[in-house]
Amino acid sequence: MVAPKDYDHNVFVNCPFDRPYRRLFRAIVFAVIDCGFIPRCALEVSDSSLDRVRKLLNLMNDCRLGIHDISRTQLDSASRLPRFNMPLELGMFLGAKHFGTQEQKRKNCVIVDTKPYRYQKFISDIAGKDIKAHGNDVAKTIKVVRDWLASYSKALIPGARKMRDKHMLFLQQLGHQCKAVHLTLGELTFMDFKLLAEEWLAKYDEEFKDI
Repeated sequence: MVAPKDYDHNVFVNCPFDRPYRRLFRAIVFAVIDCGFIPRCALEVSDSSLDRVRKLLNLMNDCRLGIHDISRTQLDSASRLPRFNMPLELGMFLGAKHFGTQEQKRKNCVIVDTKPYRYQKFISDIAGKDIKAHGNDVAKTIKVVRDWLASYSKALIPGARKMRDKHMLFLQQLGHQCKAVHLTLGELTFMDFKLLAEEWLAKYDEEFKDI
């Protein structure tokens, strides 16, 4: 498979998509965009002709960078079993880096969990990697994403505190943005949120570019 033209700027986001994690997921997406990169995830794909694994492989092929949150280890309330999707997708991404073409071998990722070293109790095979902790905190999550992507950006990126303040302001104004395009906050899909964040950040940066 051939990497796309946006390969170096595409960031594969591997994390829970449920309601309890939504605030962190949206903070990740916002921070990726504010850093000048493109967030990509399984929620953008609606092709029923492809199975989920093929969709994920296609997405990973398109992304040089990846954010992998392995923090969801608690048991599902219905099945009483843990969810293994995030560790599986991390393994697929690392496999693509190891076994892929020269372009795929350029992949890099950041792995995040709630606490430092907690991962050693449930996925010890990744010991030795620099695992970042977000503590289920939006500000810490934004800092992790910002500081990591700064290493791959060709431009200076605003500090994590400024990015956090922008994110808070964006969330305060998100309801008005939705109303303007006849959406409700509850209806927002991943692509809706991504487009609204891109539009808001473009206007914000233009308005305050000389300040």
